[in-house]
Amino acid sequence: MRAPLIAAAIAAVFGFGAGVSQAADYPSKEIQGIIQWGAGGSTDTVMRAVTPKAEDVLGGSIVLQNVTGGVGAIGLNQVANSDADGYTLLMGAENPLLYKVMGLGQKDYSDFVPINILARGTPILVARPDAPYDDYASMMAYIKQHPNEVKFGSTGPGGVPSVVTAMIENVEGKLPVTFVPYDGDGPALTALQGKAIDVMPAVLGAAIEGVKAGKMKPIAVFSTDKVEQLPDVKPITEADEKYGKFLPWGPFFGIFAPKGTPDDAVATLQDAFKQAADQDSFKQLMDNRGFILMNVSGKEAEDFMAKWQSNTTWLLQDAGLTKKSPEEFGIAKP
Repeated sequence: MRAPLIAAAIAAVFGFGAGVSQAADYPSKEIQGIIQWGAGGSTDTVMRAVTPKAEDVLGGSIVLQNVTGGVGAIGLNQVANSDADGYTLLMGAENPLLYKVMGLGQKDYSDFVPINILARGTPILVARPDAPYDDYASMMAYIKQHPNEVKFGSTGPGGVPSVVTAMIENVEGKLPVTFVPYDGDGPALTALQGKAIDVMPAVLGAAIEGVKAGKMKPIAVFSTDKVEQLPDVKPITEADEKYGKFLPWGPFFGIFAPKGTPDDAVATLQDAFKQAADQDSFKQLMDNRGFILMNVSGKEAEDFMAKWQSNTTWLLQDAGLTKKSPEEFGIAKP
């Protein structure tokens, strides 16, 4: 009996030692970062800014890849179906929290561990620079006088443009415009500058440089107050105070690992991205682009997402844009 007991004890010791070594070695190879939207958009901008700083902390490489399509669902499913080993991460935005009610899939961030919610953004309505309207009131008047002539950029159901459009239609009624789909606000804003579309509901962080350069015209920010980065642009509540019931609202950007990822890998990643997002250069970039820094993980991130999901899914439900009620998924009404 003694020999087996001794052997078991030795095996336990060596097994424990191997586990410690494995934890200490992470990461031992390249990490894949799947960005669920196209190049040049808000999510891409945030992730490509923070990732090199996280690499410095990790002492390893994170290879970024844009995987577009399905309102971000293709990228999300690729990561969700990968090995939960800490070597494939989703660089995502808010959209997955709407997938179930929009009929886009059965997976969302409940299938992931939040590594870090880095920042959130403010929506802005922009038009091509030569558009025959300069503010919200004149834009709405033109749309009504020219039904189905104005082309609105879209990123599909559940994207920022669809939520902003839901707000507008809640206040104004059905919009007689033509929607043109794109794989993210980056490609859509490029199309806007090329006059392929007329108006784009986007994220301030993605549009701000184009606005400052005169390549697109700001119509309104979806906020109750002016934003310091573009102080001459009026908040939407100045055009109509009815928008106040929806605000503040905005997209967010975060990094996620599939559930089941080893705790040590999660802790290492959370620490690396927390340090990265805390660097002055990243903070300055977020501020210059109009993003609001968050840098939260764990329960704080989960609580934030739960509140965001409740507010937004019920906004879309009340606007008649959902395929299924939030109640079916246990999402409480705010």
